[in-house]
Order: sequence, then structure tokens, then C-alpha cells
Amino acid sequence: MTSASAKPYRGVFPVAPTIFDDRGELDLDGQRRCIDFMIDAGSHGICILANFSEQFVLADAEREEVMDAALKHVAGRVPVIVTTTHFIAALR
Repeated sequence: MTSASAKPYRGVFPVAPTIFDDRGELDLDGQRRCIDFMIDAGSHGICILANFSEQFVLADAEREEVMDAALKHVAGRVPVIVTTTHFIAALR
């Protein structure tokens, strides 16, 4: 259900890369800088953890950490689209 004031997304919605440090750990400060760059460059929205990003190498907890950090940092400045599906190698 959509509200009467809801507008369709339009414009540029780049996929934000997931930023890692030299040890291969999440770099959330780097993630925030990347998001700021995309917004400052004029992006109309941001996609995170998309099927074209590094989401496939992240554990569920890491995906949640990236999502929480990104949504809090964007703070409503632009819409954020978060991929909510992922694959696993085997079901248990």
C-alpha cells in the first residue's frame, strides 16, 4: 500500500561498495565517507548490500552492521534501498 504523498524513485541510485580495512574487516568510517561522497556528488538515493556488491562475503551479522551504520548515517538525506536476500552454499 502506498500513501498519496509517496513519489516513485527517480534519478541516480548507485550501489555503494562495502568498505573493508587492510585486515579484511568492515571499515564503517570508510563506509560513511563513501556514502557522503555519493550524496555530495548528487546521488538521489543509495543502494547498499546489492547483488553487485560484496554482500556475498559477509556474515548475516556483518550485513546488519553495514545496514544499521548506513541507515543511521544517511539519516533520511536520500532514500536507501537495502537488499534483503542473499545466498548460502548449503541449507542446514
